[in-house]
Amino acid sequence: MTTAAPSPSAQPVPPWHSLEGKTIWITGGTGHLGAPITTALDASCAKVVCIDLPGRAEAFITQHRLQRTLPAAVDLCDVERVRAGVAQLIDAHGVPDGVAHLVFASSSGSTLEDLPAETFAATLTRALPPTFEFCRALAERMKPRGRGAFVLFASMYGVVVPDPRIYIDQLTPNPIDYGANKAALLQMMRYFAMHYGPSGIRFNCVTPGPFPNPRVQANNPRFIEQLGKKTILQRIGQNHEIVGPTLFLLTDSASFVTGHSLMVDGGWTTW
Repeated sequence: MTTAAPSPSAQPVPPWHSLEGKTIWITGGTGHLGAPITTALDASCAKVVCIDLPGRAEAFITQHRLQRTLPAAVDLCDVERVRAGVAQLIDAHGVPDGVAHLVFASSSGSTLEDLPAETFAATLTRALPPTFEFCRALAERMKPRGRGAFVLFASMYGVVVPDPRIYIDQLTPNPIDYGANKAALLQMMRYFAMHYGPSGIRFNCVTPGPFPNPRVQANNPRFIEQLGKKTILQRIGQNHEIVGPTLFLLTDSASFVTGHSLMVDGGWTTW
């Protein structure tokens, strides 16, 4: 007597956040938003490669006693180093199942009137060509396998402009080069999604809203209050709240999601 195979609907469904057996790379994994993602990945994956500037990943792994995370040092704002670094990392760790890419570049402290054109151009040069090279090099190595997931990090300021009225106490509005970079990143993500979709490789963005780092929060309480009031939820984001959206896009639960910008902004861009 033979037993009929269970129907697809009867197959066990893994938890939405399951990354069991997967290898995930995270860039900028020790920063304000990267740190809780790296910690969550360490608890969920078979292996995590945390890519940051020299010494940062090692210190973070030791401090947080991570068990499945390995450090790697690559300057991801330099195209030539990215090209060599990706090849070396693949040789050492294999082709990853997914990538969370949080590295960014920006000027700081300059008003629009005072920002040199050379500084504006330098931000784009340090952000966009290296990200293009990083994503393309990895996606090409994923193609023969027929699957892979990229989660890039944009910003609400790649979608809307800052409100200068809330930048009180002599604070300068978020710089134009940062927003232009993030807007371009969103389009790059969509183009990559189109190009590599037939190969089973997904590209999406997490697009955060107001997640000011602890230093900004401590030094500028009036600004933080105004920042929070700009969201529908009437508060700023806490960095652990970026973890769920990121892990979702990396997992197979998002297997039919690509070319998408997932806003994590407390409703800021809904007004």
